[in-house]
Amino acid sequence: MTQTKLNFIAGAWVAGESEIENRNPSDLSDLVGIVTQASQGDLEAALAQAQQAQREWAAYGLERKQAVLMNIGNELMARAEELGTLLSREEGKPLAEGKGEVYRAGQFFTYYAAECLRQIGENADSVRAGVEIDVRREPVGVVAVISPWNFPTATASWKIAPALCYGNAVVWKPANVTPASAVALTEIIAKQDIPKGLFSLVMGSGRTVGQKLVESPVVDAISFTGSVPVGKNIAASAIQNLTKVQMEMGSKNALAVMEDADLDLAVTLALGGAFGGSGQKCTASSRLIVHDAIHDAFVDQLIAGAKAMKVGHALEDGTQMGPVVSDDQLQENLAYVEIGRSEGAELACGGSRLERPHKGYYMSPGVFLNTTNDMRINREEMFAPLTSVIRVGSYDEALATVNDTNFGLTSGIVTRDLARATHFRRNARTGVVTVNLPTAGTDYHVPFGGRGDSSYGPREQGKAAAEFYTTVKTTYISAGVPR
Repeated sequence: MTQTKLNFIAGAWVAGESEIENRNPSDLSDLVGIVTQASQGDLEAALAQAQQAQREWAAYGLERKQAVLMNIGNELMARAEELGTLLSREEGKPLAEGKGEVYRAGQFFTYYAAECLRQIGENADSVRAGVEIDVRREPVGVVAVISPWNFPTATASWKIAPALCYGNAVVWKPANVTPASAVALTEIIAKQDIPKGLFSLVMGSGRTVGQKLVESPVVDAISFTGSVPVGKNIAASAIQNLTKVQMEMGSKNALAVMEDADLDLAVTLALGGAFGGSGQKCTASSRLIVHDAIHDAFVDQLIAGAKAMKVGHALEDGTQMGPVVSDDQLQENLAYVEIGRSEGAELACGGSRLERPHKGYYMSPGVFLNTTNDMRINREEMFAPLTSVIRVGSYDEALATVNDTNFGLTSGIVTRDLARATHFRRNARTGVVTVNLPTAGTDYHVPFGGRGDSSYGPREQGKAAAEFYTTVKTTYISAGVPR
């Protein structure tokens, strides 16, 4: 009998007001679980208890907090195979990627466990005689975390871990598409030495539970990862209460391949960046900007590589690309294929639905040729295993094309020229730049975020997270006159 996944509200596992099915996109006959949907009353209970729990948690000693985060991180890493299998089963990414994601999530927690002990303030002399100044960071309060389905454990962890590290309470609304991974992470957090209600899991749709969460005056800060339209709606709701917001949204990342590039390396980077995770990454290489001198050879190898990719069940050995996450996503992807064709782009390979032994949402990796940067397929985030090649005649044209976008998350260049690489990393208008590396793949101990429509608010990850999850207090102290 399939176990129903419950919400974790104010320290207790509770049923919601309705239920939905969670099915494996690799095999639709595989029911991962039944998931309850929280009610407005559940959300209100979680928020009310979070305020009290946050005050208790903030008073915990640093080593006590450190132990909690370390325990969470160590368990995630120890159970990476088990929980990674669950993640791949419900999200569709190949098993190696699923296990790697869970392990990386554990590293986020252990990193912020160490940061618990590094919360060191500043002091200064005042311009006034006999006055000293103390500057320190304090918790922002109750944090709403709204996380996406494409990295259901990692993205949530890089928000939850720093929130707890810096003394906050968390109310988490995960994506409804990947609830099993959310419940698994919550089970690990729930058994730690934390106050009742410090952490709550509230599952439901964005239109109901999510909207009520961002509108709540109890929430002091909102960390969101998702689409630009949803992000703008959240910002509009948050401003009514002057709630602090941090948002990671869309992208249209470019990999520039120069005439002096190592061709084999460039193709490998493009294939991994474009089709890893079925293209369902905010860091995916969806625009391949290729110098004319190397264009034809690059395209030949790229198409051969895309055709050779094994698309199959996420849990099968040898699978390089799993299904997309849902039927809605698949239909949207196929619609973009038709948009590209209607704009005059040549679909050189892929871009079609695939049949496999198990019924699922399979799609072949697609490559568009003869595209221009003003086409919709090069302006809009597709979140699909689709990439476009744009031919350019010079480095200057390549850089201008990289920067010609409303987004600005990641960009990369493949070149042997150190001077050119240096110029690119200084002039690419993105929050993350890579040189001879894929546009996808970032470290957890340094800032992450973009420009333009890609990001809004303080950076995530590393020490930069303190800017969002804390508020600064400046204290002036008069020592008086010595007696």
